[in-house]
Amino acid sequence: MRDASIGEILVQPDDLHHRVQQLGRQISEDYAGREPLLICVLKGAVFFLADLMRAIEVPCEVDFMAVASYGSATQSSGVVRILKDLDASIEDRDVIIVEDIVDSGLTLQYLLRNLTARGPASLAVCALLTKPERLQVDLSPKYVGFEIPDRFAIGYGLDHGERYRNLPYVAALKAE
Repeated sequence: MRDASIGEILVQPDDLHHRVQQLGRQISEDYAGREPLLICVLKGAVFFLADLMRAIEVPCEVDFMAVASYGSATQSSGVVRILKDLDASIEDRDVIIVEDIVDSGLTLQYLLRNLTARGPASLAVCALLTKPERLQVDLSPKYVGFEIPDRFAIGYGLDHGERYRNLPYVAALKAE
């Protein structure tokens, strides 16, 4: 797909595949003998979650949350709304939040507070992408795929106005 709004490729498809496999192996080692519950943050993390789950070798379950902090903008509003909550209790469960990107960290900070209050046995974060330059809060995901520059990222699940999720790579949006 070529589109004038697709800029520089930040993460190539082969690099995505290789790193997701590594993350799956690491999670499998860290959770040996346990059954983590992966919480996918919709919609952006779906592609990452699907590939990650196939790379995890321990039994695991999945649930979904949808939160909004961007709308159609390219900057987070900082106000987080839960659009879809979990279907099951996470009390006494080993939980891994699977996130597409940690930008300002405000959304993730909100999710961590919200989910911690529900009493999980453990709570970790697996983020495909982070933007260290943009981080506004003190947090560091346990598992990180790639650090990227401060550019609006699209592809591999990440969108702009619901477009570009189906790109097989992560690219920068040109029209920022």
